[in-house]
Amino acid sequence: MSSIPQGLVILHEDDHLLACVKPAGIPTANAPRGETSLYTLARRGRSFIGVVSRIDAPVSGVVVFAKTSAAAADLAAQFRERRVGKEYVAIAEGRFPAPLGQWVEWCDTLPADPRVLGLGGVGRGGGRPPDREEDGADAVEEPGKESVVRARVVRRAGEVSLVELEPSTGRKHQLRIQLATRRCPIVGDRRYGARLPFPDGIGLHARRLKIDHPESGEPLCFEAPVPAGWTVRFPPLFAGG
Repeated sequence: MSSIPQGLVILHEDDHLLACVKPAGIPTANAPRGETSLYTLARRGRSFIGVVSRIDAPVSGVVVFAKTSAAAADLAAQFRERRVGKEYVAIAEGRFPAPLGQWVEWCDTLPADPRVLGLGGVGRGGGRPPDREEDGADAVEEPGKESVVRARVVRRAGEVSLVELEPSTGRKHQLRIQLATRRCPIVGDRRYGARLPFPDGIGLHARRLKIDHPESGEPLCFEAPVPAGWTVRFPPLFAGG
């Protein structure tokens, strides 16, 4: 695992919310005592930090925290009521099941226990143990219900593809399972059958998050570019921007 950063990359901060970039390799919250999470970094020097959504520990990208209890309630409701715009980018193995540039919508019911899917290390002879530090997806979501996402492949290079994903739900490991069940596991995601290694974490990044400000109602959009290691590892996928 790469070294854990000791500071936050802040995209926006005011009296009501904090938007920052989570690096791959640390959980959003719920780290064991003495270990780093994005939450512990965000708490430094701040009197209140409310966790209103999460992304998995191996995933990088935009995360928003509330700075007051009122803001936490408002933001949690936005996630729960699917009023949040979430955009991810992934590097996937295999052949994406749609023509280049064509949006498709997947509506899947994911099991609460992904071992029943028999994907990669999860379903073989007891499988690989769960990643200790993973913390799931949006805190307000529940597993075993409908998982909805729009997806399209934007570029292919050999055995990998650059995929854009717009989930409207936030089930635990949703995007990872939905791609893996279509024989397109995310690069580096050995838990769900990937073969290729990845420099840090897995090839999934929360690139953009759109919310309404919890106090003013103003539409906000926070964006984080893909980590530099992605373009170094897979330059053909990012040629030409």
